[in-house]
Amino acid sequence: MLAKEGYPTIGVVIAFSVIVGWLLSGVDHWVSYLIYGVLAALCLLVIYFFRDPERRSPADPNLILSPADGRVVLVRPAVEESYLDGEVTQVSIFLSPLDVHVNRVPLSGKLEYVEYFPGDYLMAWEDQASEQNERAHFGVRHPSGVKILFKQITGFLARRIVYHIAEGDELVAGERFGIMKFGSRMDLLLPPGVELQVKEGDRTVAGETVLATLQP
Repeated sequence: MLAKEGYPTIGVVIAFSVIVGWLLSGVDHWVSYLIYGVLAALCLLVIYFFRDPERRSPADPNLILSPADGRVVLVRPAVEESYLDGEVTQVSIFLSPLDVHVNRVPLSGKLEYVEYFPGDYLMAWEDQASEQNERAHFGVRHPSGVKILFKQITGFLARRIVYHIAEGDELVAGERFGIMKFGSRMDLLLPPGVELQVKEGDRTVAGETVLATLQP
């Protein structure tokens, strides 16, 4: 299954490859065969990047799930003032260009806060990327009253973030909500009182890996 957000990019790459292949069709030289190979590899890589596998999310509504495939590169105390207004635990997940880039909702609840910020394109693993890169912030209130914030953050290669949710939406953990095109980063800001289940260096799978558990 492919992410629908990738259809235009896939179409452009395939069309470009076909046109170049057609222009080289009468050339019998090793360079032309090398170009054919490069174009074929490019098409396969783009298709692979926009893959969108099905995921089976846990049914427990008190779980905070990973919104992205990738590697946990940072777990640290922080302060969040725009939505949570206080001390939090920041969990940052880095997505390499080879990871699935479709993003999924981490926690069921009402989406109360959405804000988009234009910005720079620092390497996604740098600490400053959380506040300086192009990004979108999402604040969700769980039915228990617990609030979390998560961020789509572009990287050096990722120059576009896409999301399909808006303030007032009722979200379900594990459902798709957007995509980040090419290498990028996802931050989660979790309030006190949640039990963290991951550490730096752990691999995560969007919609399946449990990042934290809400306390009764």
